[in-house]
Amino acid sequence: MAQQVNVDPSGELAGFVEDNTIEIAEGVAYTRLGIANVAYVQNGNGWVLVDAGVWGTTNAILRAVESRFGNRSRPDAIVLTHGHFDHVGALPDLAERWNVPIYAHVLEHPYLNGGQQYPPPDPSVGGGLMSALSRFFPRGPVDVSRWLTELPANGHLPVMPGWQWIHTPGHTPGHISLWRESDRTLIAGDAFITTAQESAYAVLAQEPELHGPPMYYTTDWTNAEASVTRLAGLEPEVVITGHGPPLHGPAMRESLHQLAERFEVVAIPPQGRYVNRRSSPK
Repeated sequence: MAQQVNVDPSGELAGFVEDNTIEIAEGVAYTRLGIANVAYVQNGNGWVLVDAGVWGTTNAILRAVESRFGNRSRPDAIVLTHGHFDHVGALPDLAERWNVPIYAHVLEHPYLNGGQQYPPPDPSVGGGLMSALSRFFPRGPVDVSRWLTELPANGHLPVMPGWQWIHTPGHTPGHISLWRESDRTLIAGDAFITTAQESAYAVLAQEPELHGPPMYYTTDWTNAEASVTRLAGLEPEVVITGHGPPLHGPAMRESLHQLAERFEVVAIPPQGRYVNRRSSPK
């Protein structure tokens, strides 16, 4: 079984908590909604939502937004790290309500415009109940084509000044992460995560551990490894991922480098549908 890369508990970030929303960096907060996180990034008088949780979380997101932004409760845009069910659950409802652009990598568009399902999950990777249940997880697609917008080719987003998007494929073909150089804040999506997402107990306990992307839903391990190596090279100060608590500081960086260096041992499962399909990294 793949091994976790443990992080010293001092690396867990204890941010300012308001109405179940935790601020982790200047203008950056997140809410844990069931098995996944959503993030809110404020820029001047505007803000964006990053990812949209699991199905049934629309009202929880709206309450968090109202508490945090008040009469500015309509974002400038929604930005997706990728289109898996646990990141787009509330997306159709929010798109209808807010009528704002939805930014996603062009390689994710087939899963967001009603055109194509994701490949099947792989419960054979093991690791716990979440992996076993993955055979029942929705594969999409959702159809938000009315609002779907390509990411600018220059790596920057007009709705997120000071940030850049980074293509981090592997977990999905068009997976992206978001990076703010000024304070080295990283929104990693599922390129790597900070809990053992395969285990229902770990998902509930939220003990801080660095892991590769969720094993049962990762289809390209060569690019997944390259993406973690790229993100480790940024030397982030604060990270929030799609699953698990935010982490910061030297202990987090050291563990992230260990994850990158030992990825084949600690992140890739010993068996599985997609494990032996290694390719040249993109």
